[in-house]
Amino acid sequence: MSTFPEYEQFDGLGLGELVRHGEVTAAELVEAAIVRIEARNPTLNAVIHKMYEYGRQTAAGPLPKGPFKGVPFLIKDLLAAFAGEPMCSGSKALKNYRPPADSELVCRFKSSGVVILGKTNTPEFGITPFTEPKLFGPTVNPWDTSRSAGGSSGGSGAAVAAGMVPLASGGDGGGSIRIPSSCCGLFGLKPTRGRNPTGPLIGESWGGFAQEHVLTRSVRDSAAMLDATQGVDTGAPYMTAAPERPFLREVGAPPGRLRIAYTTQPLMGHAVHEDCVAGLKQTVELLVDLGHDVVEMTPEVDGEALAIAFLLMLCGEVKADIDEAAELLGRKVTHADFEPETWTLGLLGRAFRAGDYARARRQMQKTARKVGRFFEQVDVLLTPTLAQPPIENGALQATSFEQRAMAVVNRLNAGSLIKLSGLVEPIAFKTFDYMPYTPLFNITGQPAMSLPLYWNGDGLPIGMQFVGRFADEVTLFRLAGQLEEARPWKEKQLSIIN
Repeated sequence: MSTFPEYEQFDGLGLGELVRHGEVTAAELVEAAIVRIEARNPTLNAVIHKMYEYGRQTAAGPLPKGPFKGVPFLIKDLLAAFAGEPMCSGSKALKNYRPPADSELVCRFKSSGVVILGKTNTPEFGITPFTEPKLFGPTVNPWDTSRSAGGSSGGSGAAVAAGMVPLASGGDGGGSIRIPSSCCGLFGLKPTRGRNPTGPLIGESWGGFAQEHVLTRSVRDSAAMLDATQGVDTGAPYMTAAPERPFLREVGAPPGRLRIAYTTQPLMGHAVHEDCVAGLKQTVELLVDLGHDVVEMTPEVDGEALAIAFLLMLCGEVKADIDEAAELLGRKVTHADFEPETWTLGLLGRAFRAGDYARARRQMQKTARKVGRFFEQVDVLLTPTLAQPPIENGALQATSFEQRAMAVVNRLNAGSLIKLSGLVEPIAFKTFDYMPYTPLFNITGQPAMSLPLYWNGDGLPIGMQFVGRFADEVTLFRLAGQLEEARPWKEKQLSIIN
């Protein structure tokens, strides 16, 4: 069967258009994607569960008349529940778990016309900004396989960048769509809180910090998929007002003269690599050339206090994840069921008091109020997406000393000892030094996107983050479309595939 050699030349909407016009069949696209997954995945380790037969049966039709009719698609193995298929969430404790029903977002993905061919790699419970779970092994970067693809949607990022599929799902609780987009040279939007559904079993993920969407090669694919999936679902804890017209129509619409603030000051870390600064400076020059009013301004946040508050929230959520895993398994779980870092965070979640958690939430909400006032002065904020180029695989793993210390306290279940020892803070601060820009906008709930606007001297992509006002994806899509036209990145993306 033909594998459609022009497959990588089209984005998702382009492939869907070919199917609708009868120029190619959905079955041909599915076989083209399968050939590429089989050829490229052994090197990258992006796809950890294959659903080829389901995909072939779906492609045989009838298919929904959505914008992505017949387009191959992958879903992240976290939150995106697909009835009867494994959902491990990167954890060996859940390696045999199969959800009984689709999540609402997966239902909406299906209605868009995509053909799901498998699930992508993620760290355990999506905790880290790199994708190196012990259950499946690390996902590596298509641009340089010694480097990280980012996380926690690293499997999706690597798969899209390598041309296996034109778009794939991701979730973003601290940057987990934007980080792999930056590392892999893709477009990645985290929508506004409440824009996409989280039901039917989840009210909000990570206290509302985590939002799901897609990683794409083109801006218009992201907009079209958000049109297909956005909107409140039954029982949701909050809702975001629908746009006046489809987001896809905003891509290519003039953004007008925007007031754009920019900063290289790390918001939750300590230093920024010179390549990331160079990328930002080049982007500022481009924005000025496009006629925007660009000013250097930095939101006032206490980065260290915010990092500690975010960490405390994460500890509570991880403890809840561990407890829910025990309920699903119907037995008591131990440190042997999880990765050491996960269990350590869970112990901390048990050691902290309810009042500690509430104070952390209040700290973050106060910060969100201050950031909201900052955006009364500007339309958009520009930062590097990350403070470093794609890091080497394993660079953010715990040191051998930290691993030995965690092994001891985990065996003892000594959460209070961890709390007193200060063991976790250095690991956390090392992580925030890598990703000082993204978590703040999970806290505020604002839409934020990473654009592949810069490649360094080593040929590695370095994303630029643009943040909009709450519920203002319209401005971001208009600006992204303008930047994609002014500084096209398609040929760069294709250079690692061909």
